[in-house]
Formats: sequence, structure tokens, C-alpha cells
Amino acid sequence: MIADKIGLEIMSNRFQAIVDEMAQALFRTAHTVFIKETQDYGAALVSTSGEVFAASRRYGVLMMIGKPMDDAIRAMGEDVREGDIFITNDPEATRGMATHLSDVYLWAPIFHAGKVVCYVWSFVHMTDVGGRVSGSIAPSSYELVQEGIRVPPQKLFREGVLDETFLKMFLANTRTGEQNWGDMKACIAALTTGQRRLAELISRFDASTVSRSIDDVLSYAEAQARRIISTVPEGVYRFEDFIEGDMAGLGLLRVALKLTVTNGEFHMDFTGTAPEVRAALNLPSFSKDGHWMLVTGVVNWLCTRDPNIAYNAGLVRPLKISIPKGTIINPESGAAYGARYSTSHKVCDVIIGALAQAVPDQLPATDSGQGGILMVATPDPKTSETRVSVVQPVVGGSGGRPMADGVDGTMVILNFLKNVPTELLEREMPDILIRRYGLREDSGGAGKYRGGTGSVIEFETHAPFSTVTARNLERYIFPPAGRQGGEPGTTGYTLLNPGTEAEQDIGKIDILHVGIGDIIRMGTQGGGGYGDPLERPAKQVQSDVLDGYVSVETAARSYGVVIGAEGALDEVATEARRAELRAERGDAPLKPIDFGPAREAYNQLWPSALHDAISEILAPLPRVQRQTGHQALYAEIGQRLEAGTKVAPEDVPAIYAELRAGKLNARRMARPL
Repeated sequence: MIADKIGLEIMSNRFQAIVDEMAQALFRTAHTVFIKETQDYGAALVSTSGEVFAASRRYGVLMMIGKPMDDAIRAMGEDVREGDIFITNDPEATRGMATHLSDVYLWAPIFHAGKVVCYVWSFVHMTDVGGRVSGSIAPSSYELVQEGIRVPPQKLFREGVLDETFLKMFLANTRTGEQNWGDMKACIAALTTGQRRLAELISRFDASTVSRSIDDVLSYAEAQARRIISTVPEGVYRFEDFIEGDMAGLGLLRVALKLTVTNGEFHMDFTGTAPEVRAALNLPSFSKDGHWMLVTGVVNWLCTRDPNIAYNAGLVRPLKISIPKGTIINPESGAAYGARYSTSHKVCDVIIGALAQAVPDQLPATDSGQGGILMVATPDPKTSETRVSVVQPVVGGSGGRPMADGVDGTMVILNFLKNVPTELLEREMPDILIRRYGLREDSGGAGKYRGGTGSVIEFETHAPFSTVTARNLERYIFPPAGRQGGEPGTTGYTLLNPGTEAEQDIGKIDILHVGIGDIIRMGTQGGGGYGDPLERPAKQVQSDVLDGYVSVETAARSYGVVIGAEGALDEVATEARRAELRAERGDAPLKPIDFGPAREAYNQLWPSALHDAISEILAPLPRVQRQTGHQALYAEIGQRLEAGTKVAPEDVPAIYAELRAGKLNARRMARPL
């Protein structure tokens, strides 16, 4: 039990101030667009057991609190001294702290009287860490070694002395070495700031008080989380959704969840989830309880229920995880992880979908589901060196909420990613011209509370041999679902050379080679709508039309609002139109969740029990057999379903036996629909 609650509040605020100052120091001294503008970085204070006891809520990545730091600390053994700074980007050696090679972590111990009190921690997403493509990440990469240089936990500084041999080797294996070192020095500035402030705190309150306060703030957050979870009706809730692996020739990949709510805890069992894949979509969670890339949606929900809740790893202690080894969210060693955020976001959607069954009035409709990063590399015409930069985070809108519209042009889960100013990008990458960047009309799902709009970005390349890569592009097949009568949002699209005779709809980008004058236009998804669209105030729909969020046609079709000349609201025609739509609807109840026609047609062909049967037969197999069996079964069964042949779950073992015996010539992949 916490004895001194006033002292707890004082220390909690002190810790928070330290991490905010660390994050600001990192941000102000960084070199790359990824950090200076997009803000893909983080700073934290970590206990000796590896739990984050303070993380910034104002700057950088807002998902730090569930990062499991314990194995990174354990990897360094007893050889920890004052002046040491450690470095790693290795997902496997850290067992899920790092989740792809582009995230480079630096941390340092805080000593008092010869004993480690805690650690100061930081990370940056590096623009490039080597590998087969500029920017290091491509969805089609299928081995970890293809994604860049791998650094197991080791010392960058030993008792204050830089390991220059290691540093030269590391930077020589990246395309942006000078900028990377600049961002690493920004991390060191953050660590130095944290060390100085913690030394001041220890000198004022003594080390034992600080150590006790670390335990107390974690326990306090845990108690708050359990209190909120206890308000959820106990029971078992199931949900599933699909990662779109078509850019890597993989079709649809299921994420399945059984959420059990009991005794103030969430137990999340992902049995039935698709096996790991030969693509960069794997997420190295190591099935760790409260892992940050699995529970972001739950943490956001907790913070919404209590905006003043303590923000540290205590919040994730009640979140228990069970994931079979060899699945896409708990892969075996050596898998590619670069585009793991597509999978992470889908896990979040699935958890929210399950939780919304228990507390439907507390959770929004589905957001855009896409946390894409659009990268471009061009050769410098004078030096012939490769310039690499992020163009923009290509993020869609968030879902409509139970009390307000979704947020336009961004989503709650990735709201830390900031837009890159066009002027800055064109200065850093002079061979790139931004032709258009704005919100996308008619992309947000209709509802009493409209889904947030997606965005449109169009750019032109003015250099030969340019390469565009994109990762985490999602929901080009199935749109974001609407809730409680709301309609789905839109799917995404990518056009090459739009408006010309050479126009192509190229879908998701993996690695795209472009030349002088080529134009790329991307439209991101809008979030699903929440609530009955006919209950949205007509004047609000009129305002949406005038602002360019909703077209006149959609206003009439989905909202029953008639807009006349020059944007005027025709109230008489609107009343008649809404009466007509209500009559067409009849007594049919509003859908708790509306997946849209494409997903509902797929569900008719592929019921959950059929997916379960496939997962069950593949689960005990070795990795390669699991992967090939997954593709072959979905291909063969998909072919039969499309031909009109019924396939029951109990038919799956016989079909698999025929495939193993070579009696069937299965195609390489299943078509998504």
C-alpha cells in the first residue's frame, strides 16, 4: 500500500518533467526529418527491472510505456559502470523491445553510491540503417538480414569513452551515416539531460526515496488500470480482422482474438492468428504481457476513461497476452520485421472490436488502419550519393466517436506522427515537387458522428533512378468499419501518372522505381462513421459540404440532406428525403458494426470456423511447412469457393492431405476475394 500519496504525486510529476525535458532536448538537437518533423523518437525513465516508470505524453512516440526493457538490461550482465551508454536495434536479442532494425535505442544507468538506481532511455527511428533498399524497409523483405545492420546490445561509450571502431563500422553500413550520427548525439543529449536531473532529484530526496517512488508510481498506475477494467462486464469477447498482404503476394492474413475479462484483467488469446510470413509484416512480441505494439488501443481507452491516470508501465500489468509461437505476431527468429506496424495496428483494431462488444458506448468506429511511411531516394546530381527522406506519414482519418466526429487527416493511434512541411521537404530533397497535399472528400464514413477524412498527397520526381518505398499501407481491400449504424469509411488508392495516358492504379507500393516527370498520387482512408447518419444535424452536414469534407451527392444519399445552389440547405427537401430513407430502412435495426459489402461478402465465403480449421491443422507444423501449407490451403479452398463448391471446416484435413500427397495443383496464393 502506498503510504505517502502526496509524496507520490510530487515524485510522479518530477519524473514526468524529466522525461519531457529529455524529449525536448532530443527533438531540438536532432538532424533528420524523421525526428525534427515527423517526431518518431522517444525518451523514458526505466526501472532496474525494465519497466517504464515515466514517458513523455507531450513529445515523440506516445506508446513507450509497454516497451519491455528487461531483456536489454539483462543482456548487459553485471558489467555496468558509470559513464556507460548502451546501444542496440536488435529485436531478437532484446526480445521485443526493439521491433525493427530502424529503431535504434541508447540508454545509460543512473548510479548512486555505486548502485544502479534506474536507467535513462531514448530511441530514434533512423532514416536508413542499410539493407536491400533505401530507407531499409520494404514489405517484400523476408529475412531480418535484408533490413539493415543488426546491433546486439553493447556499449557505445565505456566509462565515458566512445567506441570509435564500432561507430565507424555502424555508420559505414548505412546510407545516411552523418545524419544518423547527428541523431545519435541527440539521444546522448537527452540521456545527459536525464542524468543531470535525476542526480539533482536524488541529492534532494535521497536514493532510497527515489527507488521507493519508482515502485509506488508503477503500483499506483496498475491500481488505476484495474479499477477501470473492473467496470467492464466480465465475459469472453471474440473478434477478427485481416492484414492485407497482397503487396507481398500473400493475400489476407487473419488476426484472431479471444478477449476474456475477469478479475480486473484482460486476457488476450491470439490462437488462430495467421502464421509468420515471408514478408516484413511479422511483429516480434515474444508474447510478452502488455507489449506496447499489442496494447496501444487499450492504453488509449484507459487514458480516455481517466485523463489524469498515471502514465507508466503499471497500466499494462493487467494486460495478459497469449500468442502461439510461429504466428505473425510471435514469429520465430530471423523473420523480417520492418513493416510490423501494419500488423500492430490490425491487432489494435481487433482488440477494440472485441472490447466494443462489452462497452459499445466507450469506443470509436474503426480508424483508417494505415500508419504508412512514404519514403523517397534520389541520386544527388553533383556527388552521385543517395539522398533519402520521408515524404510524409500517409495516415488516414480516425473513426467517429460516441460523442464527436473522428479527427480529419490523422488517427488516434498514430497522432504523434507530425506532417512534414512541404517547404522543408523540397529543400531537403530538391528533386521532389509536392503538387497537392490536403484532405480527401467523401472519405470519412457517414454517421451521426462522421468518420475523420483521409488525405491526398501528390508529388512529382525530377531525378532519374529514383526509388519510392512505402510500408504499412493497409485497407485497400476492406474499408474501416462503421459502428452503431455508422457507415464504413473508404479504402485507399495509389495512382501512377494520374490524368495522363500512362495512368495506372498500382495499389500498395513495395519498391517503385520512377524517373524524371513521374507523378504519384495517394489517397488515404477515412475512418468509419459512428451512429445513425440520419440523426446528424442537417446544418452540420451542410457545413461539411461547404468545407469540402462531404459532396452534395453523399449528403443526399447517406445523410438525407439536400443542398441546393451555392451550398444552401433545402430544409423541406431534406425532411422529405430523410423520411424516404427511413421508410426504405423499415424496422431493420442499426448494425452494431458495418464492415461494408466487400468484407461481408468475404465473410459469407470464409466463415470464422473455416479459418479456425486451417489454423488448427497448421499449428503443429514446422515453420516452412506452416507457411507453404497456409498459402496452399487458402489457394485451393479459395478456388473451390469461387467455383461455387461448398467447403466445410471438417473438409480441411482431407484437402490438406490431398495437397501433401501432390494430388492437387494449388496456386501460390489465394486471391483476396
